[in-house]
Amino acid sequence: MKRLYLIGGPMGVGKTATCRQLKNLLHRSVFLDGDWCWDMHPFVLTPETRAMVMDNIAHLLRNFLSCSALDHVILGWVMHEQAILDDLLARLPLENVDVRCISLVCSAQALTARLQADIDAGLREPDVLERSLARLPRYEALQTLRLDTTAMTPLGAARAILDACAEEAP
Repeated sequence: MKRLYLIGGPMGVGKTATCRQLKNLLHRSVFLDGDWCWDMHPFVLTPETRAMVMDNIAHLLRNFLSCSALDHVILGWVMHEQAILDDLLARLPLENVDVRCISLVCSAQALTARLQADIDAGLREPDVLERSLARLPRYEALQTLRLDTTAMTPLGAARAILDACAEEAP
């Protein structure tokens, strides 16, 4: 049985770094960063581009899930609404797939410090801070396993995901 990890969280929480570590801990795995599916300049958020990114992500995930060389498929993306998770899952062939939905969260102070470091380094625009902090509480309403990464390294978070998923194995 394949396992699909849908790992969400606000910008700056550590999704990409954690997913990379998780990929390296799992044999026969692949990581897709949802942001890669609409990395455009200038970034344009419209109903058309939202539909496009969902189609792009679903297409790649379907291909990964059907690939016999892979046992673990990891998606890291903001996914701050249950409707996003539900829509994505409805597009995928999930027969013989164990789906694990995980939200990475952290304290507002930790999120601010992480994002400010990225802003100071020129890696992110300043407006990301307000947007990310506004989304942080939305993860409480999702039907996901929530993992607080405030005091965790990306490797520690990846190991915590594996531990939590092992405890909930079907």
